[in-house]
Amino acid sequence: MADKLYDLMDWAAIEAIVYSEENKPRRTLGPRVTKDGVLIQCFFPEKTKVMLKTTADRVNHRMKMQDENGFFAILLPGKKIPEYVYVIQEEGKYREYEDPYAFPAQITHEEEVQFSHGICYDIYEKLGAHPMRVNGRRGVYFAVWAPNALRVSVVGDFNGWDGRMYQMEKLEESGIFELFIPGIEADELYKFELKLRDGLTYLKADPYANAAQLRPDTASVVTNLRKYRWNDQGWMTNRKKVQGEDKPMYIYELHLGSFRKPEDGRLFCNYREIAPVLVDYVKETGYTHVELMPVMEHPLDESWGYQVSGYYAPTRRYGSPQDFMAFVDALHEAGIGVILDWVPAHFPKDIAGLAAFDGTCLYEHQDPRQGMHPHWGTLIFNYGRPQVSNFLISNALFWAEKYHIDGIRMDAVASMLYLDYGKNDGEWVANIYGGNENLEAIEFLRHLNSIFKKRYPDVMMIAEESTSWPKVTESFKKDGLGFDYKWNMGWMNDFLGYMEYDPVFRGAHHNELTFSMVYAYSERFLLGLSHDEFVHEKKSLIEKMPGDDEQKFSNMRAALTYMVCHPGKKLLFMGQDFAQIQEWSESRQLDWDLMEEPKHREFYEFFKALLKMYKSCPALYERDYDTEGFIWINEMEWEKNILTFMRCGKKRDDMLLIVCNFSAVSYPEYQVGVPKAGKYKEIFNSDAKKYGGGGMVNPRVKASRPVECDERADSVKIKAAPLSVAVFEYRKG
Repeated sequence: MADKLYDLMDWAAIEAIVYSEENKPRRTLGPRVTKDGVLIQCFFPEKTKVMLKTTADRVNHRMKMQDENGFFAILLPGKKIPEYVYVIQEEGKYREYEDPYAFPAQITHEEEVQFSHGICYDIYEKLGAHPMRVNGRRGVYFAVWAPNALRVSVVGDFNGWDGRMYQMEKLEESGIFELFIPGIEADELYKFELKLRDGLTYLKADPYANAAQLRPDTASVVTNLRKYRWNDQGWMTNRKKVQGEDKPMYIYELHLGSFRKPEDGRLFCNYREIAPVLVDYVKETGYTHVELMPVMEHPLDESWGYQVSGYYAPTRRYGSPQDFMAFVDALHEAGIGVILDWVPAHFPKDIAGLAAFDGTCLYEHQDPRQGMHPHWGTLIFNYGRPQVSNFLISNALFWAEKYHIDGIRMDAVASMLYLDYGKNDGEWVANIYGGNENLEAIEFLRHLNSIFKKRYPDVMMIAEESTSWPKVTESFKKDGLGFDYKWNMGWMNDFLGYMEYDPVFRGAHHNELTFSMVYAYSERFLLGLSHDEFVHEKKSLIEKMPGDDEQKFSNMRAALTYMVCHPGKKLLFMGQDFAQIQEWSESRQLDWDLMEEPKHREFYEFFKALLKMYKSCPALYERDYDTEGFIWINEMEWEKNILTFMRCGKKRDDMLLIVCNFSAVSYPEYQVGVPKAGKYKEIFNSDAKKYGGGGMVNPRVKASRPVECDERADSVKIKAAPLSVAVFEYRKG
């Protein structure tokens, strides 16, 4: 039998195993039936004795060492492979190992082909680390795409981080390396060890990992996403009705780490701790959704999550994946939608991450003019590579499938669309037609949105696109990118610029207030005052306002009321709803103590009333993207800093008259033309005393008179307080 065993040895293959340069270990390791019996081979580096125990009779068979580095083999009689384990003495104890090479690949040839063509949209179910049963054995299935590596191994505490063990099998069709390792359970740390053809060996975190260590550690963590039981069936069933474009949407943008800080000295609260506090606050204030700055794993706190290292893992800063599921679940049960910031435009150069993953520029471009953002110091995805496109498309789908998210806000879309974004001459490469459009990124975005909308038509896709790129929210049939909404960056820049001027000088900039309506219906716009506007010495919203304290608060109340009345869905960054004075910093929590101060409490009560009014008036949201939902009354009174317009709902007589006075001058008898004769009742005024204003309001219903004004046959006479916005509801006479 010993001679037969010797004759069955493939010495070249054994050498490849011993020197850990094998990408087809199953052709050597594990069991196989030969004409002389069942051959079983294994490799346990530096071990001198290995026993094979057949589990049926619990008999130990001593395996023969074929190579002194730890390669063992045995030839058992018969033609049927028995169930067995390896038994090794370690530190005075016997440890049993099941053979990973006795289990077949779990990725089908069809899935390989689909992945190679960029259309295996649920590839996250196979790549990464997945606890499962194979042939009745519990373990973890590992798979990673690294086509240019000589060899890839799974390493972790379970094998002493020794890359000579658990060398993975390469699937030639796709370049995926895979291996099922029995006996491993959730919470194990792991990485992939890659060996290049030049002999360089290094460790990489799993690009598809569902969990990761807390920074600065970078290992991936095995987790079971199927363990959580969701309780949000009601929300998920009704989501399409809640999130229609004819429904109110006011989004609370927040950074989880600085929303609240623990009182016990920890740096961060857990997702489960944050959830009830956030739910109470969002419900009390009146927001419909929250938008989380990126919660995907990232190495640097100061990046706020916008330099992602783990696209498939919620950051460990705030807890486990199951904790994050509970967080989303709690918001859904409270009727609050959850939108995630998502960053498919670039990724950091951290050595444990995607950069030069298999020794080549696998996820990025090789040419730095195509593959690097010079100002951000990050790498650009190669959207033209099908497997990279598949990685990102699957990732967007993953968050909708596994975490029930209700919207994806895509960061930095402009940087994806333009090859020369943030670059000087000579720092970029033109497309095949000589232009600066990134044709591959355009195709990626259309591909993503088309597949996403087929699978999750009730989940919103929102683009942060800062230029005038056409048809961002247009359908694919009309050559659009297919997003549901686009952030209105032009409105935001113009409006904040206007509000920062002293009222004395605003008249010269009146067009900055009105220009947004010139293009308001070219896209489905979302009006956002986001975190970017309140950092890096840009000041908080209240500190942007001119004048003394009283004027600052008046200006800010008027600004947010005007924002609510302007067509488009809305977003506001945390802290601005109670007029936080300090500029935001990720290192400290919001200044909640300000809520105890009368001015700030009054302002918060104003904001709550504003959102209540917004949600109760269909005219303010039903026809955001319909030209008949907005009527100018008078946009030309630049010398008075006054705007008047109507918002109209779907019902014929559902109309609101909006009067905006951005001057510091009061108008006790201001004449306003109206489109319909009738009565106009003031339902909201930012100058109300209970909000901290001067109290120049219109308590009585205003009946229109047949007095021509603003080129209209009928008009009403109202009081227009300085630095205020008043909203009047139309009623038939």
